[in-house]
Amino acid sequence: MARHAHMSERTFTRRFRAEVGTSPLQWLLQSRLTQARRLLESSDLTVARIATACGFGDPVALRKHFHTHLGLSPLTYRRAHCAPEPARTEPLQAP
Repeated sequence: MARHAHMSERTFTRRFRAEVGTSPLQWLLQSRLTQARRLLESSDLTVARIATACGFGDPVALRKHFHTHLGLSPLTYRRAHCAPEPARTEPLQAP
Protein backbone atom coordinates (compact mmCIF):
# COMPACT_ATOMS: atom_id res chain seq x y z
CA MET A 1 0.00 0.00 0.00
CA ALA A 2 2.84 2.37 0.85
CA ARG A 3 4.49 1.78 -2.50
CA HIS A 4 1.20 2.33 -4.28
CA ALA A 5 0.82 5.64 -2.43
CA HIS A 6 4.44 6.57 -3.31
CA MET A 7 5.42 6.85 0.35
CA SER A 8 7.86 5.19 2.66
CA GLU A 9 6.33 2.43 4.74
CA ARG A 10 6.86 4.40 7.94
CA THR A 11 5.25 7.59 6.60
CA PHE A 12 2.33 5.67 5.11
CA THR A 13 1.73 3.75 8.35
CA ARG A 14 1.87 6.93 10.44
CA ARG A 15 -0.54 8.81 8.16
CA PHE A 16 -2.85 5.81 7.80
CA ARG A 17 -3.05 5.39 11.57
CA ALA A 18 -3.71 9.10 12.06
CA GLU A 19 -6.54 9.04 9.52
CA VAL A 20 -8.13 5.63 10.19
CA GLY A 21 -7.15 4.98 13.79
CA THR A 22 -5.48 1.62 13.25
CA SER A 23 -2.55 0.12 11.38
CA PRO A 24 -2.93 -0.81 7.70
CA LEU A 25 -2.49 -4.50 8.56
CA GLN A 26 -5.20 -4.44 11.25
CA TRP A 27 -7.53 -2.53 8.94
CA LEU A 28 -6.98 -5.09 6.18
CA LEU A 29 -7.55 -8.00 8.56
CA GLN A 30 -10.78 -6.46 9.89
CA SER A 31 -11.99 -5.83 6.33
CA ARG A 32 -11.32 -9.46 5.40
CA LEU A 33 -13.06 -10.73 8.53
CA THR A 34 -16.08 -8.51 7.82
CA GLN A 35 -16.30 -9.88 4.29
CA ALA A 36 -15.97 -13.45 5.60
CA ARG A 37 -18.75 -12.85 8.14
CA ARG A 38 -21.05 -11.52 5.41
CA LEU A 39 -20.37 -14.54 3.22
CA LEU A 40 -20.94 -16.94 6.10
CA GLU A 41 -24.27 -15.25 6.83
CA SER A 42 -25.51 -15.01 3.27
CA SER A 43 -24.05 -17.88 1.26
CA ASP A 44 -23.53 -21.60 1.39
CA LEU A 45 -19.89 -21.39 0.26
CA THR A 46 -17.45 -23.64 2.09
CA VAL A 47 -15.04 -22.14 4.60
CA ALA A 48 -12.19 -22.91 2.17
CA ARG A 49 -13.85 -20.93 -0.63
CA ILE A 50 -14.67 -18.07 1.71
CA ALA A 51 -11.06 -17.99 2.92
CA THR A 52 -9.84 -17.71 -0.67
CA ALA A 53 -12.45 -15.12 -1.63
CA CYS A 54 -11.54 -12.93 1.34
CA GLY A 55 -7.79 -13.02 0.79
CA PHE A 56 -6.75 -15.46 3.50
CA GLY A 57 -4.09 -17.89 2.35
CA ASP A 58 -6.03 -20.94 3.42
CA PRO A 59 -8.96 -21.99 5.63
CA VAL A 60 -6.63 -22.56 8.59
CA ALA A 61 -5.64 -18.87 8.57
CA LEU A 62 -9.30 -17.83 8.40
CA ARG A 63 -10.20 -20.12 11.30
CA LYS A 64 -7.27 -18.82 13.38
CA HIS A 65 -8.15 -15.15 12.86
CA PHE A 66 -11.86 -15.81 13.30
CA HIS A 67 -11.27 -17.53 16.63
CA THR A 68 -8.80 -14.88 17.80
CA HIS A 69 -11.04 -11.92 16.98
CA LEU A 70 -14.54 -13.35 17.41
CA GLY A 71 -13.99 -16.22 19.84
CA LEU A 72 -15.61 -18.89 17.70
CA SER A 73 -15.08 -20.91 14.55
CA PRO A 74 -16.49 -19.86 11.17
CA LEU A 75 -18.96 -22.77 11.20
CA THR A 76 -20.18 -21.92 14.70
CA TYR A 77 -20.58 -18.31 13.57
CA ARG A 78 -22.56 -19.44 10.52
CA ARG A 79 -24.91 -21.57 12.61
CA ALA A 80 -25.51 -18.71 15.05
CA HIS A 81 -25.98 -15.93 12.46
CA CYS A 82 -27.45 -17.58 9.43
CA ALA A 83 -31.07 -16.77 8.76
CA PRO A 84 -33.22 -19.88 9.00
CA GLU A 85 -34.44 -21.24 5.71
CA PRO A 86 -38.08 -20.54 5.08
CA ALA A 87 -40.33 -23.43 5.99
CA ARG A 88 -41.54 -25.28 2.97
CA THR A 89 -45.22 -25.66 2.78
CA GLU A 90 -46.51 -28.52 0.75
CA PRO A 91 -49.66 -27.76 -1.23
CA LEU A 92 -52.69 -29.41 0.22
CA GLN A 93 -53.91 -32.22 -1.91
CA ALA A 94 -57.57 -33.01 -2.18
CA PRO A 95 -58.42 -36.55 -0.99
